[in-house]
Amino acid sequence: DGEWWLVASEVSGKECHVPSSCVAKVRHRWLYEGVSRQKAEELLLWPGNRSGSFLIRESQTRQAGCYSLSVRRSEHASWDSVTHYRIHRLENGWLYISPRLTFPSLHDLVDHYSESGEGLCCPLREPCSMEGVRVTPVPTVPTVVKKPSLNWDKIDSSLLFSGAASPPEEDSPISLGLREAISSYLLLTETAAPEEGPTGKGAKSS
Repeated sequence: DGEWWLVASEVSGKECHVPSSCVAKVRHRWLYEGVSRQKAEELLLWPGNRSGSFLIRESQTRQAGCYSLSVRRSEHASWDSVTHYRIHRLENGWLYISPRLTFPSLHDLVDHYSESGEGLCCPLREPCSMEGVRVTPVPTVPTVVKKPSLNWDKIDSSLLFSGAASPPEEDSPISLGLREAISSYLLLTETAAPEEGPTGKGAKSS
């Protein structure tokens, strides 16, 4: 049907029909906005990519409208690295990496270096793949339980001293920490109390 398209989610794999007016073509899978140099390296070095995988990102060190090309390359059998190239813009709007080769658009630049990697570490192959990139789960914020303020005039004293070593009931207004603090205070005050001397008022001295 021309008015409805069957689409599938890359995440869940579920299929559904959507109106054709809600579907847009993705022309440049290699253009990333808001991606830092470090993040570009992280994405390109994921196992889903290989030597020649690339992306173009907005430069963070220069004025708006300037770009950088990041390319994954294989240097040894055991590890790969990412090389970055600045894409310069002329006053007439044309772009270049090497001054002797200029292009009217990013698309033309990518087409050229996909056919010939002259001046680059290797020819451009496929755009950076996001497949397999892990999504960091958002940590669950623990629920804050606030107990009501204590009314010391109505507190049963047995709750303060009974079973200080055992945890209090869940609905008890007295926490285990409070009970331990009170027990420690009483122990210290008993230890620090001055002992009554052998002689006192009316005592007979020898």
